[in-house]
Amino acid sequence: MFYVFHGEDTHSQQETLDQLKKKLGPADMLSLNTTKLEGRGLTVARLRDACNIMPFLSPKRLIIVEGFLSQKLPKKESTELLTYLAEMPDSARLVFLEKKGLSTKHVVLKLAQDDKDKGYVRLFERPKGAKLEGWVKNRVVQKGGKIHPRAAQLLAQNVGSDLQVLDNELEKLVLYKGVMSNPEEREQITAADVQRLSPYAAEANMFDLVDALGNRNGRLAAQLLQQKLAEGAEPFLVFSMVIRQFRLLLQVKELLGEGGNPAAVSKALRIHSFVAGKLCQQSNRFTLDLLEQIYHKLLQIDVDVKTGQNDLVTALNMLIFVLG
Repeated sequence: MFYVFHGEDTHSQQETLDQLKKKLGPADMLSLNTTKLEGRGLTVARLRDACNIMPFLSPKRLIIVEGFLSQKLPKKESTELLTYLAEMPDSARLVFLEKKGLSTKHVVLKLAQDDKDKGYVRLFERPKGAKLEGWVKNRVVQKGGKIHPRAAQLLAQNVGSDLQVLDNELEKLVLYKGVMSNPEEREQITAADVQRLSPYAAEANMFDLVDALGNRNGRLAAQLLQQKLAEGAEPFLVFSMVIRQFRLLLQVKELLGEGGNPAAVSKALRIHSFVAGKLCQQSNRFTLDLLEQIYHKLLQIDVDVKTGQNDLVTALNMLIFVLG
């Protein structure tokens, strides 16, 4: 039998694959009967050979192939693949993993639809909006925790639909609050916990502050700055985050000016795709000349504070006043 797991939600793909593995027998024996193949350059003949190997001391053999079906196969190879999938031995469990959704017209998907005893297809789409918030809430319960709706909303907004990153953040938050077997004893994860512990929430606060500056909304920018300081944030930490944000904006503005896009920005600057997308949007609020002026002003503030010529909080408030 063959399986096609396709779509951008690779985290759920992997979890579903792990569930399938558990059904195929003990992990130690399955590892002896598992073959992983890279789709690029793979031929149907090599795939067939891997699937035809008899399992060792186990009823089933698992073959995992990544990125094969998204390629455009020559007509002969495509025909050979369909022929083999229809007659593949029952001892083989072949799993195709694809990081992007395949067309419903794909010949392998059609084969699975025509013969459900031979093939199984599942599309993994990243949840969005209310579905994403629902995923967060359910995940916390599965981990033995409890979360306030506002906290779930905050995580969904700030982290986005990368479920692997979200899962890591939830693991950290649940451990922080403590895991309880009795739901009534669980201490709820709050929005304040998310803002305190999640770097993505802190990043979002900086986005809001810089957005306010970009919109020349000095009053809002001053409020956001005072909010961060009132939460106990060290002025130098806030200042370093502001510098980092404008340095990234400068780099993003230059990359976009060279014809780049959010994906290229994410790769070039080695930052999360969600952050890259936000930076690209935010950079549109500034000209390159203005970004350079602000960045040089921030560097001058750094020098003045370190040489005792100015107080950091006063200097930040003055910067906001000038830009607003």
